[in-house]
Amino acid sequence: ALAAAIDAKDAYTHGHSFRVARYSVAIGRQLKLSEQELPDLEIAAYMHDLGKIGVSEAVLAKPGRLSAGEFEEIKKHPLFTNKILEPIDLPGLIVAATIQHHERLDGSGYPRHLKEDEILLEAKIIMVADVVEAMSSHRPYRAALGFDAALEEIRSNAGRLYDPKIVEICTSIIEGGFTFLESDQ
Repeated sequence: ALAAAIDAKDAYTHGHSFRVARYSVAIGRQLKLSEQELPDLEIAAYMHDLGKIGVSEAVLAKPGRLSAGEFEEIKKHPLFTNKILEPIDLPGLIVAATIQHHERLDGSGYPRHLKEDEILLEAKIIMVADVVEAMSSHRPYRAALGFDAALEEIRSNAGRLYDPKIVEICTSIIEGGFTFLESDQ
């Protein structure tokens, strides 16, 4: 229900959280996450953009490039997610992974500029799944770039921005013909 709330606000990204969750679980399975870890990863992936509820619709749906101020507003969404989830009794890993999904291995991410081992494995999975899904889907500011461009992005930045093992697994999954079941869409 919470993940559906962001879809209701931002129809352009309808289904984004669902697809990010599906990619994340597929990657998690390849990484041999436990039967307890997989559901937590899935929940975190569903909720990763929940904080966009706190971002102006004008910014979310802007057809062109964001100004520096607008991008600063977007960068607050992981912290808004934290505020929304705080009163709910969720495992800390779920909340932390949602907050960290825009961090990058080299510390260039946001909101806390975490590096490498400071970032949870689950957040590293969601960040790769999120990039691939976002780049391969249409957005108000650009047409879908496709899987080739998305895979090139994560491959070219493996080890600097993204975990190389996760990039390898995600690439293998996509190139192996990963699809969403019609009943899941």
